[in-house]
Amino acid sequence: MKHTWLEWAKRIQSIAQAGLAYSKDPFDIERFHELRTISAEIVEKHTDVPFEKIRDLFLNETGYQTPKIDIRAVVFQGNKLLLVQEKSDQKWTLPGGWAEPGYSLSENVVKEVKEESGYNVQATRVLAILDRDRHGHTPNPYSIYKIFVLCDFLGGAPQASIETSDVGFFDLESLPPLSVDRITEKQVRKLVKIAKDNIIWFD
Repeated sequence: MKHTWLEWAKRIQSIAQAGLAYSKDPFDIERFHELRTISAEIVEKHTDVPFEKIRDLFLNETGYQTPKIDIRAVVFQGNKLLLVQEKSDQKWTLPGGWAEPGYSLSENVVKEVKEESGYNVQATRVLAILDRDRHGHTPNPYSIYKIFVLCDFLGGAPQASIETSDVGFFDLESLPPLSVDRITEKQVRKLVKIAKDNIIWFD
C-alpha cells in the first residue's frame, strides 16, 4: 500500500536536508529549516508519533540524504530457514539490521547473525537488493534499501540477544508470525526460491 503523504514528507525532508548541506545564504537556510519542520508535521498529522520524536529523527540526519542500508541474512539448515524473534514486537524475521560503518557487507551480515542468533555463518552471495517502500512493509520515515545475503551455516549454539528473544529454523509451511516492518512472507518465499538459482533480485 502506497502512502502518498509519507512520500511527500520524505521528499520534502530530503530536499531540505540537501539544502542545509550545501546552502550558504542565511535566508535559504531558514527556508530549508522550515521545510524540514513541515515534513515532520505531515508525518505527525498521519501517525500517533509525537512531533518531537519525528523532528529528532529528521534532525539526526545531516549531509546529502541517501538511503539507509538494512542487511538480512538468509541461512538454511537443510530445507529450514533461520529466523529470530524480535523483542520489540515479538514477531520473527531474518537476522540482520542496519549496516554499520567500518565493516564490509559480508562482515556486517556475519556479525549480525552471530549477535542475534548465536550461530556462525559465512556470507556467500547477494540474493536481492530491494527498495523497502515497494514491498508492503509498514511505513517508515527513512528511505531504505534492503540487501539479502545468502550464508552458509557453519555451526554454533542458539542464543538470544539484547534485540532477540528466540531463535529457530522453520520450513515454509510452518512460518511463525513475521515482523512485517522487517520481512514479508512474499519476500521469504521469493528468497527461498532464488537461493536455489544463480540469480539476483533487484527491485
